Amino acid sequence: MPEPWMPQALQVDIGDHAPYDPGFPARAIAHITADLEATAEAPLDLVPFANLKGFFTGSGRSKAPHILWDPFTGAFAQFFPATSRSRAVFDADGGFRPNRSGKVVLQVEALFFPHCRVNGRVFVRLVETPCKGWDVLNAWISSWGIPNTWPMGRPTSLSRNTCPDEKWRSEGGWYAHAQVPENKHVDPGTWPKFTSQPSEPPPVGTQFEPFPGASFFQAGRKSPIIAGMHGRLVAEDCDRYTSSTGIDVWGPGDVRSYTAWQLKLGLEGSAADGVPGRFSWDRLGVPKV
Repeated sequence: MPEPWMPQALQVDIGDHAPYDPGFPARAIAHITADLEATAEAPLDLVPFANLKGFFTGSGRSKAPHILWDPFTGAFAQFFPATSRSRAVFDADGGFRPNRSGKVVLQVEALFFPHCRVNGRVFVRLVETPCKGWDVLNAWISSWGIPNTWPMGRPTSLSRNTCPDEKWRSEGGWYAHAQVPENKHVDPGTWPKFTSQPSEPPPVGTQFEPFPGASFFQAGRKSPIIAGMHGRLVAEDCDRYTSSTGIDVWGPGDVRSYTAWQLKLGLEGSAADGVPGRFSWDRLGVPKV
């Protein structure tokens, strides 16, 4: 059976699980968060991943998708298991109940809005972003029997194109929020192309260093594993080191840099204390030494 919880996602179960209507085919629904209204003349900074995660676990619980995806970093948070409907589209009384109408209805919110600014660069369309992690996300969704097709066409603009009733009843695959019956939204505007060979990440312990345990990271510990971690943190723009010496020895610079990595993944509080945990370590992908 496929994994109900995407292994690469931070699991944030908000409860409120409910079944699907299996009389409909399996489908996925694509969204963008569209949380700010920016323009070409007045771009705005992208809202932090942690803020949106907090929204979907707080006041936005009634609108939560299965997956929140950051296409700039490849971070994921998951709020419902794949075996439960999520809440990201509007359900009309007595209608299709599109959150439920499928063997599965997996919903993805990409952290994006048009004219968002990231590291000084402005992005107008989702497909202009790095789309980091899309191959992994595509593979997990495909594992649930959702075909890599757009019955209403792959979205190319922010425009409404409502799916006819019969097509919604009979054709599985990917739908834009703009194509879902009973809804009025026009997102996501664009969406990345399907990966030709959806790939799972290599198993931990073959190409990557397995998590050595939190107790491994003690002041003064010297290891090539720490040097490998140092290199990955620098590559992920989490360099908070003040010296390039002793890169194989665990010290304060490692704690600061690893905290930056945890925050980048959307972790907060004691989960962003600079000490590696299994989730953040596996997401970092330290090359095997």
